[in-house]
This record gives sequence, C-alpha cells and structure tokens, in this order.
Amino acid sequence: EKMNSTMSEEPDALSVVNQLRDLAADPLNRRAIVQDQGCLPGLILFLDHPNPPVVHSALLALRYLAECRANRDKMKSELGMMLSLQNVIQKTTTPGETKLLASEVYDILQSSNMSDMDSVNEMNYRRRKAQFFLGSTNKRAKTVVLHIDGLDDSSRRNLCEEALLKIKGVISFTFQMAVQRCVVRIRSDLKAEALATAIASTKVMKAQQVVKSESGEEMLVPFQDTPVEVEQNTDLPEYLPEDESPSKEQDKAVSRVGSHPEGAASWLSTAANFLSRSFYW
Repeated sequence: EKMNSTMSEEPDALSVVNQLRDLAADPLNRRAIVQDQGCLPGLILFLDHPNPPVVHSALLALRYLAECRANRDKMKSELGMMLSLQNVIQKTTTPGETKLLASEVYDILQSSNMSDMDSVNEMNYRRRKAQFFLGSTNKRAKTVVLHIDGLDDSSRRNLCEEALLKIKGVISFTFQMAVQRCVVRIRSDLKAEALATAIASTKVMKAQQVVKSESGEEMLVPFQDTPVEVEQNTDLPEYLPEDESPSKEQDKAVSRVGSHPEGAASWLSTAANFLSRSFYW
C-alpha cells in the first residue's frame, strides 16, 4: 500500500522541484524563495530523495539561491542544510556531476561570512576535501566561459538552459545576462565544443569561448563548425519549451513568473503546501 503511494508521488516531487528551480533561476525571485517558510526546508528534504534527478534539480535551485549574497547566511544556518549537502557529497551512489554541484553549493555557503582572503583559503581547503570524497575518477571539473550571441532576454536564457541541462557532464551554470555570458562548470572529460553544439541547436544563439591571453586580455575564440556528438542526459526528464508545454494552468502560472512577481508569490505558496503535505504527515 505504502509503496504505491510513494510511486505515484514521485513525478510530483520532480515537477515541484523543477518549478522551484525555474523560479530560482530568475534573480528577482531569489530573496522571496529563501524568506518563504516552506521552500528552503523542502529543498533540503529533496536532497535526501531516492530519485537522483530530484536531488540534482534541488541542488541547482540551491545553487541559484546562493548566488544572491543576501541569502547565504540564512541558507547556511537553515536546519540540516550543510549536513545534507555533506551527505550528498559523501554518498557512494551519488552521480559525479551531482557530487560536484553539491560541493560547489557547500563551498559558497561555507565561505559566506568570511573576509575574501579567508574565503579563498577556505574554498581551497573545501575543494581538496571534496576531491578526497569524490575519488580520483571524477574530481576534476573545469570552468568554460561562453559568450553567447543572441542571449538577450529571459526566454532565450530558458532555451539556453534547456539545451545545457540535456548534456551529460554539465554540473552547473551561471548567466551574466548584461554581458551575454554563461559560465559553465563541466566534467573535465566533456569537450567544451559539446556546449557550443547544444547552444547552436537552439537555432537562435551561437556560442564563442572566452579565453584569457598570456597578457591577461580576454579574447573570443569561435568553436569549430563541425558539430560534436553530444551524449544526452537520459536520467533527466525531457524539458518542453514553454510554448509546447501541455497547457495546464500550473504551467501557465510558472511561465509567467518572470514578469509577474505576484505570480511567483502565489506559486511559492502552492509549492510550500505541496512540500508540507509530502514531508510532514
């Protein structure tokens, strides 16, 4: 009996955490989500979820929330946060990308209230510690900075995000919309060209790599035009572009969130209700 109920709840957990992740992607929503009574505790509980895509999606949401400096102390002191992140990092069954993402969030929060110098030292210490947990096979992640022509509004950002989420080996990404850039953390065995191929597949954007010359100046380097075979992330659910989504009321509410802060607020209360039903009965 119990078994059936959890199986039927599983897609709900994934859709709720995905919607929280999408809300958190918009900088305008990040303070509200962390102030909300139910969302942060819910995301922490999702870190222990048996379904790996749920855990990864919750971590992406936390990664976005932690980008807002004002959120970090509250996130760090939230009951169970640091412990749950450590559990994800140390669990042998956690996929490599997820471990790296968890240690990235852990680093950001751990160094939240230190001076810059202390925080650099702390990050290095944490990174060494995380690498120890991760084992030698997947500890090396690299950062690729992309300049993306055509990245000029939130719908383009969503397209870009969907394309990147489908690539196996992508750990996390941060958008700098004002300068049309995306900073992507990837597994070291993933070729940066795969990112360019994915972005080109949107048909409306094109990526170049930002690299520093020896003199420290930034240069844009175009990728080769030959498309790279991209390994799809099969564990993750298929993401429909917004205009193809089945038009449930809920979907519409979420797609409008960016432009209507009050839409975000009402959706947050829905999410919080779902979370309290799922976890606190």
